Amino acid sequence: MSPLARRSRSLWTDLVVAAAVLVLGYLVLRAGKGATVNFDPADVATADTSPARLPYDAARSLLRMFAALGLSVCFTFVYAYAAAKSRRLERVLIPALDILQSVPVLGFLTVAVTGFIALFPGSVLGLECASIFAIFTSQAWNMTFSFYRTLTALPRELDEVSRSFGFTRWMRFWRVELPSGAIDLVWNAMMSFAGGWFFLVASEAISVGNRAYSLPGVGSYAGAAIAEGDLGKIGWAIATMAVMVVGVNFLFWRPLTAWVEKFKNEQSEASEVQRSVVLDLLRRANVPTSIGRWSRPLRDAVGRGARVFGRDDRPLVHDPARRRAGDLLFAAVLLALVGWGLYDLLRYLHERTGLGVFGEPLLLGLATLARVAVVVVVATLVWVPVGVRIGFSPRLARIAQPVVQVLASFPANFLFPLAMWVFLRTGVDMNLGCVALMALGAQWYVLFNTVAGAMAIPSDLREAMDDLGVRGWQRWRRLILPGIFPAYVTGGITASGGAWNASIVSEVVTFGGTTLTATGLGAYVFHATETGDHPRLIAGVAVMSLYVVVLNRLVWRRLHGVAQRRYTL
Repeated sequence: MSPLARRSRSLWTDLVVAAAVLVLGYLVLRAGKGATVNFDPADVATADTSPARLPYDAARSLLRMFAALGLSVCFTFVYAYAAAKSRRLERVLIPALDILQSVPVLGFLTVAVTGFIALFPGSVLGLECASIFAIFTSQAWNMTFSFYRTLTALPRELDEVSRSFGFTRWMRFWRVELPSGAIDLVWNAMMSFAGGWFFLVASEAISVGNRAYSLPGVGSYAGAAIAEGDLGKIGWAIATMAVMVVGVNFLFWRPLTAWVEKFKNEQSEASEVQRSVVLDLLRRANVPTSIGRWSRPLRDAVGRGARVFGRDDRPLVHDPARRRAGDLLFAAVLLALVGWGLYDLLRYLHERTGLGVFGEPLLLGLATLARVAVVVVVATLVWVPVGVRIGFSPRLARIAQPVVQVLASFPANFLFPLAMWVFLRTGVDMNLGCVALMALGAQWYVLFNTVAGAMAIPSDLREAMDDLGVRGWQRWRRLILPGIFPAYVTGGITASGGAWNASIVSEVVTFGGTTLTATGLGAYVFHATETGDHPRLIAGVAVMSLYVVVLNRLVWRRLHGVAQRRYTL
């Protein structure tokens, strides 16, 4: 191609990219304008279900989803880094993360709506912040677990090399730690984004106590259509959601997953790599390069600001006596604070309902625990082989990724009315049927983490296995299972937590005037939230957190330790 033709092609590429950026900025401003107006509580009690409103509703939902994703990324970096770098904080932050993961979105909403409305009285911004916070709680935990696992699994040699080169902590994070976890982080972010879609209805059509709040969005539209029993409007919501998911995958996730391939740790270049039309367009354009030049002073300022952390001169081995004394002091302060809070909570419950309020949720939790176990086991048997197949084949990944992304991102509760119709027609008991509904919201964590783990296995090792003629079960035992095991553990932890959370909306399904209810802890929390029964809501959330923490300690944390010790590439 001649220089003139190349310049002409680059000019057209720049014009397309610049126009896309301007349109994106306009859409954000247009959609965000409605988030700061004042409101009358009567005006936000119901959603407008006119199909003509769906494009605007879709823009508002996307704005909330990406705002929550940005917050989740920031939270992941800070929280996971603190837990991975400090043993004292790790002993508090990781169990706290188990608890936060187990707290249902409805539990967060109960507190968030009241708090944000008080913070922004009379403004829709308070409801928007509550909705974004609810979506954030469905995204952040999975990403944080993934990045924490990456940081704790980094080889000791990398730590020593970075110290020998005099890296500051910021340089080590930016040049060593973040690239090492980029593939896992992107795939888990994609899965977390899909988890946000699942709870879109709950976060946009908020019902706490006897008050109902509804924000413009596809989730609130679908919630209102389901309440009306209007299958036509539900169909419009499903079609809009499908367009949104496919569009976000094509314009955002596909370019991102193709770009992070550069961080794969291998000595020879893979014969096949993921491709993205959008990423190729951005690479040909000069606009990103120009933006990079204009932002260089800002990047330099960030680098200079990060130097306040200085070099990481901490010894690799600390003085045992000094460390033990610090641990004891830290534990004493923590136990005092937790003990005071627990005493006050128990006093509150004793005055309102008595401590016997914990008995019913403890028994109901056994039924939900059995369903969670079934979901995780079946998801493992079904999706691990599929995930390995996708992760090992870039060509298959190009085909399967959009399909999987649509399936994972599509809010399963949009399909709950259809599931209810099937249950009623076939006579399936809701106690069994809700297992399938829980799986729709939790199984994808196993698949996405398996894909990320398989993609992170260096091509060198796979080619070596091919040269040695290792096939079948031997290949799985020697390469695949050890290679994906750390990522699978992360997926198992988050799938388990996701199944507990999904039980809230899966054990109680409503369509029109018909409601099907299963026996379980999820239904208990749902009814406590709907009726505004705070003592029973606290008891339900506390028992659910107890089940999740005990399960993580007895099963998943032990597997995580095995992954760190034996199966880190």
